[in-house]
Amino acid sequence: MESPAVSFLLFLLITTVLLPYLSSSEPSNVFPANKHPRFLGKHSHPIKPKYQQQYRYETRYFSQQLDHFSFSDDVPRFRQRYLINNEYWAGPSRLAPIFLYCGNEGDIEWFAVNTGFLWEIAPRFGAMVLFPEHRFYGESMPYGSREEAYKNATTLSYLTAEQALADFAVFITELKRNLSAEGCPVVLFGGSYGGMLAAWMRLKYPHIAIGALASSAPILQFEDIVPPETFYNIVSNSFKRESNSCFDTIKHSWNALTSAAQREDGLRQLSKTFHLCRELKSVQDLSDWLDSAYSYLGMVNYPYPTNFLMPLPGHPIREVCRKIDNSPDGSSIVDRIFNGISVYYNYTGDVDCFELDDDPHGMDGWNWQACTEMVMPMSSDRDTSMFPAYDFDYSAYQEECRRDYQVTPRPRWITTEFGGHDIEHVLKFFGSNIIFSNGLLDPWSGGGVLKNISETIVALVAEEGAHHTDLRPSTTEDPDWLVEQRATEIKLIEGWLDSYRQKIKATFNM
Repeated sequence: MESPAVSFLLFLLITTVLLPYLSSSEPSNVFPANKHPRFLGKHSHPIKPKYQQQYRYETRYFSQQLDHFSFSDDVPRFRQRYLINNEYWAGPSRLAPIFLYCGNEGDIEWFAVNTGFLWEIAPRFGAMVLFPEHRFYGESMPYGSREEAYKNATTLSYLTAEQALADFAVFITELKRNLSAEGCPVVLFGGSYGGMLAAWMRLKYPHIAIGALASSAPILQFEDIVPPETFYNIVSNSFKRESNSCFDTIKHSWNALTSAAQREDGLRQLSKTFHLCRELKSVQDLSDWLDSAYSYLGMVNYPYPTNFLMPLPGHPIREVCRKIDNSPDGSSIVDRIFNGISVYYNYTGDVDCFELDDDPHGMDGWNWQACTEMVMPMSSDRDTSMFPAYDFDYSAYQEECRRDYQVTPRPRWITTEFGGHDIEHVLKFFGSNIIFSNGLLDPWSGGGVLKNISETIVALVAEEGAHHTDLRPSTTEDPDWLVEQRATEIKLIEGWLDSYRQKIKATFNM
């Protein structure tokens, strides 16, 4: 979110995730940076992308209640889009499973085409595949249109994780009833904010889903559970491990950009240097754009070429640093930064100029979520981060949310509703059948569950993994650790299903 994220998303989130409202601990010549990236790409012509349908599915719609927690007779309904494939499903008689991906903060087709793991294992399990879309994203707009849905705080008040989980619960319950498949077990999947939803749904609706694979799910990124500087330290370390000089160039670039902007005609020259479609109004806008790219690069630092957020080469941070370090002799810091950042924003070379505020994947709703319940405090450490040093300023954050949406954030609501504090103790005694997978290159891993909690709540941690790498389509370039991790996930899911069927069989034989 240009004011924050995640998908996510995070949330991203899913995103990921959040509006950035920070107080500077640097001298005044260092401008504040947008500290909460969201999933989006920046192109010269913002248009809704057409997602290549590499997997077979039908697009359908489910009539969903806008407010699941009201008993009024006149509660509006809306059409929730979902994608379905049942060609591999073995059916109710065999208690065949239903694999449900918890849609997060964006167009559901975007997540479907980037979640190859689920599609690839469905035939092995004889599973139905479902991708229900998150309310207020993609085509699942209440009130008939995005304009009406996003009109004000009253209409947006129904955009919450709690309502989204209720959507999934009602949807799958009704679908199973219509198919006479009440006995078929449901396994949840999700990445980033979708991973958070998968874990929370398993805890909140254990009678509906028997287990959840929550990939890159930062469920601990709230209040003071993890240090607020964790996210930006991980991003910075990913650059430093590739090149100390690259890290230093980026760290010194913020002051260099500020100095350049203060020169006569400085903003116009910066706009020209960075090939922007419109002249900069402030150096802050350029700072946000760069900050977002570095953060996204940290998330999608995959070992092979991908096209998730943007078309990128394998090991994209390595390529960015190569461009920065190998710039021609005499290149200024500003020129070096442009050379490096072009790997993210224009690796294909097809973009003539850059817009700083487009949102091709339809994730703008995360700004609202970040201003209400998804409050993830973040800061940047002066010594360990390549970003300008900042402390999270809740007062400024709150003021921005009141200005933009006329609402006051509730920073403790998520942990009140879903937990987070003392997570090891709580889940050990009250949870089961959750896989938390994280890659330590992913900056969101700092807010994830990184160690086993019990025999059935398992943490799979990959030192070289990026943002939900395990959910991505398999390739011939997959490293051994990734192949092994997916094999472990399959084995755990098989165990959940075997245990479920044994209990059902024992019940009927009584």
